[in-house]
Amino acid sequence: MQKRVFIGIGILISTILLFKFCEFKKGDSEDLDYNTNLIQQQIVNVGKLVVTEGHFAEVITYKNQEKYLMDMLSFEKKALIIVNADVTVAYDLHQMKYDIDEKNKTITILSIPKEEIKISPDLQFYDVEQSKLNPFTGDDYNKINKLVKANLAKKIEKSSLKANAKNRLISELSKMLILTNTMNWKLKYEGKTIENEKDLSQTIKL
Repeated sequence: MQKRVFIGIGILISTILLFKFCEFKKGDSEDLDYNTNLIQQQIVNVGKLVVTEGHFAEVITYKNQEKYLMDMLSFEKKALIIVNADVTVAYDLHQMKYDIDEKNKTITILSIPKEEIKISPDLQFYDVEQSKLNPFTGDDYNKINKLVKANLAKKIEKSSLKANAKNRLISELSKMLILTNTMNWKLKYEGKTIENEKDLSQTIKL
């Protein structure tokens, strides 16, 4: 009789421990799902168009010469052109690719989209000189527009516009970093664990 009581108590204790273990595992699973959902939602919030705007101005002189009769006769056209251009540098973070490793609590950024540079020039022509044998045509305007954009692209490279755009990009990605640090997850990119904004800035080379 006493032996049966002990057996019964043992079964009861085992059942309670098993129930508690299942509750514990269930809690872990629920926490993991909750944390994963939070992180996914944060990535969705980060996934947007980050735009940095700038303005550039320059003055150029355009010349073209048409020659006839073995270069003995020529007709020149020229113009002074004032350029005002609005420029945007954008990162579309909707295109960012990443992987979520729930088991190891790690987010790995697989790729960050390259910046998109948009140049919108406004051209104003002054001191226009042309002749009927060498007038300004649509082809001239296309050449001028191409020349203007090439010159502005060089100016953009030398300016702080791209650096400012990168800083805004890092600021957005830092939201992911803050969340992963808070929830004891890891953020990785290019094989490195990102622990702070400095790591982001040094690792992200755009």
